[in-house]
Amino acid sequence: MTRRAGTLLAHVERYFQDHLRRVRGASEHTVRAYGDALRLFFLFLAQHVHRPVERLRLDDIRAEAVLAFLAHVETERGNTAVTRNCRLAALRSFVDHLLRHDITRAEQYGRILAIAPKRARQRVIAYLEPAEVRAVLAQIDVATPTGARDRALLIFLYNTGARVAEALAVRPRDLQLERPRLVRVHGKGNRERTCPIWAETAMALRPLVADVDSPDAPIFRNSRHEPLTRDGVAYLIAKHARRAAESTPSLRRRRVTPHVLRHSCAVALLQAGVDVTVIRDYLGHSSIATTSRYLATNVQMKRDVLSAFWKRAGLDRHSGRWRPSPSVISFLASL
Repeated sequence: MTRRAGTLLAHVERYFQDHLRRVRGASEHTVRAYGDALRLFFLFLAQHVHRPVERLRLDDIRAEAVLAFLAHVETERGNTAVTRNCRLAALRSFVDHLLRHDITRAEQYGRILAIAPKRARQRVIAYLEPAEVRAVLAQIDVATPTGARDRALLIFLYNTGARVAEALAVRPRDLQLERPRLVRVHGKGNRERTCPIWAETAMALRPLVADVDSPDAPIFRNSRHEPLTRDGVAYLIAKHARRAAESTPSLRRRRVTPHVLRHSCAVALLQAGVDVTVIRDYLGHSSIATTSRYLATNVQMKRDVLSAFWKRAGLDRHSGRWRPSPSVISFLASL
């Protein structure tokens, strides 16, 4: 691909540098995900039109090619409908950018934008009950520096419902460990939110903050004093969950990840009676529809609703037994 204005490469560079990063303020995670989707699409498109990638043209980006790519994603790559829809969302975002800068191909781009996402089965959200979270925290040996760090990280994730990338981005300057105790979380799309933290969370974080030389350095670090990675956090959480499963049978069939702790925070807030709109702001969701998923997955709340329904229906098992009156028996006997 050449770099002349109006070429495919020029539009790709402008989309990522100007639109995604500067205009939308997309996170690096989003930039990488969209980049992966477009890379896969261009590699597929090159095979589809029988030309190398560097010779692809804007005229090659058509609805038929996009539909063929989406079918390839599911059949050849074995991805789910959810992943297929994510790839489509990335392509539609890029094509929408093309439409604004290349109006001569408006009909071509419009047909791509008209492709609807595929209906996908909504997976049940995995989460831990408060007792299970306590069991994981209780088995961590806080006498060691790594154990103290791990407990601080886990309780921070559960307390704030932060995404793992948000937690790893926390610096001392983002924390206020005295009353009112809070943390400033840098979320997706460069959005910030402020979360209150428990006294226990603040106590666990103080040694980590004291061990950092700069207010701009990350507080969650490994044994070599380098920033923890997402994979590192996933590994240590899974390790502690496996150990806790030895004494807590309900954890034996669970795959505990950083995002499971985020879900656990949301469900615990729901169980405490917190309004969904407040939970949306607490977790940093852009849409209330995302937060509302927790209403459908919370088994304890469903049990409470069923119990209330049972009592309201007058079917409480403690109610007295119905006994037929003699007159009714006499009437029936006379039939």
